Amino acid sequence: MSKSKKSLVHHISPSIETRNVNQIKAKTGNIYESIAIIAKRANQINVALKEELHAKLEEFASHTDSLEEVHENKEQIEISRYYERLPNPALQATQEFLEDKIYYRKEEDQDLFS
Repeated sequence: MSKSKKSLVHHISPSIETRNVNQIKAKTGNIYESIAIIAKRANQINVALKEELHAKLEEFASHTDSLEEVHENKEQIEISRYYERLPNPALQATQEFLEDKIYYRKEEDQDLFS
């Protein structure tokens, strides 16, 4: 393997792996329904991470427009790198789904008129 390929493989998250489609389908009986559940959870994770990151970076925000104040902040860079290293929300949601950590229900299972 070339150096460039080794460096690419080194940066791949260990949670990236081939998933068994039948295992995902077995949870709901429908692959599309399972994917919709995973997608909704991934959006929830993504929104939460984004809000958390913006709240932390807001501490470093400068409200003045002076070019002299533009400088690198090591803490800000470390925070950004931490969030960049986190697994993709879709991967997290898929793992949660396969481990039965996501609560979901079908609308037709609910009795709306009781």
